[in-house]
Amino acid sequence: MNEDHKTSHELLELEPQYEPIANLIDMLVKTGKKYDIPKIQRAYLYASELHAGQFRVSGEPYISHPIAVAEIVAGLELDTDSICAALLHDTVEDCSDKTSLEAIKEQFGDDVAMLVDGLTKLVQLNIEDKEDKEIENLRKMFLAMSKDIRVIFIKLCDRLHNMRTLYAKPEPKRRITALETMHVFAPLAHRLGMQRIKQELEQLALSFLDPIGFEEVQKDIDRKYGMNRDFIGKTKENVAAKLSEYGIKFTLEGRVKSVYSIYKKMYNQNKSFDEIYDFYAIRIIVDTELECYTVLGIIHEMYKSIPGRFKDYISTPKPNMYRSLHTTVIGRDGIPFEVQIRTWEMHHIAEYGICAHWKYKSGATSQEEIDQKLQWVAKLLDSDKDTRDPDEFMRTLKIDLYQDETFVYTPKGDVIALPQGATLIDFAYAIHSEVGNKMVGAKINGAIAPIDTVPENGMIVEIITSNASRGPSRDWLKIVKTGEARSKIRQWFKREQRGENIIVGRDEIARELRKYNRPFTETQLDTIALNVASRIGIKSAEDLYNTIGYGGLSVTKIAGKLRDEFDRVVAPETEAEPEITDVSQIKVAEPVHRHHHGNGIVIDGAAGCQVKFAKCCNPLPGDNVVGFITKGFGVSIHKADCPNVIQGMKKPEDKDRWVSAYWETDSSSERAAVYEANLQIYANDEIGLLAKITAALADMRVSILNINSQKCSDGSMILNLAVSCKNTDHVVSIVSRLRQISGVVDVKRGFSS
Repeated sequence: MNEDHKTSHELLELEPQYEPIANLIDMLVKTGKKYDIPKIQRAYLYASELHAGQFRVSGEPYISHPIAVAEIVAGLELDTDSICAALLHDTVEDCSDKTSLEAIKEQFGDDVAMLVDGLTKLVQLNIEDKEDKEIENLRKMFLAMSKDIRVIFIKLCDRLHNMRTLYAKPEPKRRITALETMHVFAPLAHRLGMQRIKQELEQLALSFLDPIGFEEVQKDIDRKYGMNRDFIGKTKENVAAKLSEYGIKFTLEGRVKSVYSIYKKMYNQNKSFDEIYDFYAIRIIVDTELECYTVLGIIHEMYKSIPGRFKDYISTPKPNMYRSLHTTVIGRDGIPFEVQIRTWEMHHIAEYGICAHWKYKSGATSQEEIDQKLQWVAKLLDSDKDTRDPDEFMRTLKIDLYQDETFVYTPKGDVIALPQGATLIDFAYAIHSEVGNKMVGAKINGAIAPIDTVPENGMIVEIITSNASRGPSRDWLKIVKTGEARSKIRQWFKREQRGENIIVGRDEIARELRKYNRPFTETQLDTIALNVASRIGIKSAEDLYNTIGYGGLSVTKIAGKLRDEFDRVVAPETEAEPEITDVSQIKVAEPVHRHHHGNGIVIDGAAGCQVKFAKCCNPLPGDNVVGFITKGFGVSIHKADCPNVIQGMKKPEDKDRWVSAYWETDSSSERAAVYEANLQIYANDEIGLLAKITAALADMRVSILNINSQKCSDGSMILNLAVSCKNTDHVVSIVSRLRQISGVVDVKRGFSS
């Protein structure tokens, strides 16, 4: 007999050292698949030797855990390398003095080594925060999962066995593991469609997290089931008899709703136990999709359906590939119950999700098909590239794992799937980065809607874009829900706004340091930032400011480190330098050399530097201006009467940083340049007013760069407009034209603070 086809008992007669994996080999032989049994035996012997002398908290030999994980993996009927990786998954992590990935690769091949690597925690992380280490390990696992989905199958099996034996751990450890299971691994199993594993993980986690609540719900189930113990049996008999009359081949299953499912409904929907209508359920499995709908008609003929309780997941599958018909009906004795109707293929996918491709199709599914089902993993990892904040990774992960999807249509009929709660901004970025970056408005079903609106299933959304758009707003980072949109917004600021990012980031750190009620100098601020940057692997203080400025890292995440460095760098007796807020009382440095810049500005004594117009006052040709040499992005140009110039320049030591600035008088350069002006319109809140304003600006060939409005309690409104213009004379003519519009009370240049 070929050794590959020997039963486990025959193998044991020859080689008794394999007795601990007798059940595993039996499982593999019964599948009828051609497993490489000798390779699996070698993996067991190798793992057994490495784990010799190690014991679990329960007192069992440690090797019992890898064997149990391999048996769960075998139940999914994964391939030989998956079984080997399950047996070896803890060897590199727990026996690093005896083996390595290189040794695993040499003895068992590249695939097994890759799977073991994906399952091995990063034990040598140079990260101070313990929670951050756990998140980094999750990130590593998802990266490995994106390369080979078998990594997560084995990891879920590993977690399932750990949960089955969690009672042996001390209570604090049980709670931590159960929370992680409930928040990450059970939703992950759900996202992959692996319902059997998901349901058991949820049940076990709840039993450790709320044992009293778990026991109370279990008692309610036993009480209710005891009152109608034969209900499911009788219902199955009645349904079977009716389906047989129609000559339909079927399989019937019955169940009582799980403790976790009832607990979740009672908690999330604030329902009492008696309000759970789908306590009882039967499942009907047939051969074809057409028979599913035939059976649905028969069920509705037999029983009265409850309105609003029918769901067709066959025509509209769930994101995790789940397909089935669900309906809730009331039996003749007044007891409601749920009926699920599906084909065998749908049933296999409902039970095993993506893993069903291995179990039922022998791995024949193309990699392209699997990749398509796992696009959300690639998007998760892509959205994580531009952030150094582990919490951001977890926020994005939870949205991807927990949220059901909303299906929204473009005007052309394309369907865009969004997590529930996502906004129109998320929709724009889901279409394309440039659509999001140029977004200035949106319509839902033809009507203008705020860009932070959350669309509902079936809505038609049109994104309004403008080439004159200045790009996304930083506030959008607080509005969007998807990691994809947040990542694309951060990428835009990272690419286009480094100078501004540095200012924003520096201001945020300074604001955090002011909470400590001790004066500090600018030099000390930069020193603190540099020290914190080096602690988290960023090269310079400016790079840290930039990262915070474009949203790649939140100040709250490094607040502890900022406090540590502040206490070390800033002595209690340090005298603070006055903050830089304005400059009007300081004499501008005498001109030395006059340098022309391509944006219409002439600066004395500042050659080859970047010039940026201050957002606080938006100077235009015709305004008296002054320049300030900043740290990090060149010269900032302000209006001479800017409040930040008039009210705050009280730092004599910075007198050399103020330089004279002028507008070029060359008319050709003036014609070529376009500047931004902020206008504030005070008006009556009238229908059609906005249309009048935009029409007037269009007649003047003036582009609107940004617009927002706010209603006042007295029935008036304030419109803030950013428009393109050439100079102060141009602004005067725009203001004059707008003041002529009926309903406009006044127009002023600049936004009020």
